[in-house]
Amino acid sequence: MLTGASGGLGAAIARELSRRGAELVLTARRRELLVDLSGRTGGEVLVADLADRLDVDRLIEDSLGCDVLILNAGIGNDGPLQDVSADSVDLVVDVNLRSPIQMAIAFAQHHLAQGTSAAIVAVGSVAGIVATPNTRLYNATKFGLRGFMLSLNQDLLGSPVSASLVAPGFIRDAGMFADNDIDLPPGVRTKSPQDVADAVIRAIEDAPAEVFAAPPELRAVAKISALVPGVSARIQRSLGVAERTADR
Repeated sequence: MLTGASGGLGAAIARELSRRGAELVLTARRRELLVDLSGRTGGEVLVADLADRLDVDRLIEDSLGCDVLILNAGIGNDGPLQDVSADSVDLVVDVNLRSPIQMAIAFAQHHLAQGTSAAIVAVGSVAGIVATPNTRLYNATKFGLRGFMLSLNQDLLGSPVSASLVAPGFIRDAGMFADNDIDLPPGVRTKSPQDVADAVIRAIEDAPAEVFAAPPELRAVAKISALVPGVSARIQRSLGVAERTADR
C-alpha cells in the first residue's frame, strides 16, 4: 500500500515498484490522478482522506493484507503565522503525523501477531532534522515522524517486520519544494523523484533505520544543524531563507 500516491513523489515510487513487479494498492484523495496512475501501474485504487479518521480506519483494514506499507502522504500547509488556526494545525498533524503513526502501529501489530514478514517505510524529510522559517507545522510533524520511525525501527529489531525512514532533501520537479516553487540559495543541489523511489526500494530491501535522498553535503549540513540549531538559524538568515519561503 502506498499513501500519497497521486503526488509527484508518489507516482515515481509507484512506477518503480510496478517496474519491479509489485502489486500495488494506491491511495490518495484525488481519484482522477489515482485512476491515471493505476492505468500505468495496474494498481488498485482506494480514495481516502488521511484527515478523516474513518478513512484512516478503512485504510488500516485494507493494508493488513499487504506485505509493504509506504507512508508517503504529506502536506506543508503552514501559511503566514497570523493565519494559523486550530483547524489548520489539526489538518497537518492528522495527515503528516497521526495517520502514519496509527497505520504503522496497526500494520506492525498485525504482522507480528501473524509472524509474517513485512516492511514499513515512511517518507519524511530533511525538514525533520533542520528547522527553517515559515515551515513550523511541516517541521513539527516531520521531526515527530522521524522520531517515531527511528524508535519503531529499534522496537522491531530481530522481528520479521522492519521500519525505515526515507529522508528526501530538496527534490526537483515534484514534492513540497517544487510544488511551492521555492527559490533555493545558490549552490544548493537537488535530487530527483527517481532518487526518492530508489531510496524507498533500498529501505524495503535492506531495512536500514534511515535512508537519505539528498546530496552528501546537505546530509552533513543537516546533521551539524541538528547539533547547533542556533548556528543553522544564523546561516539561514544570512542566505535570506525566510524571504525565499515567505510567499509560497
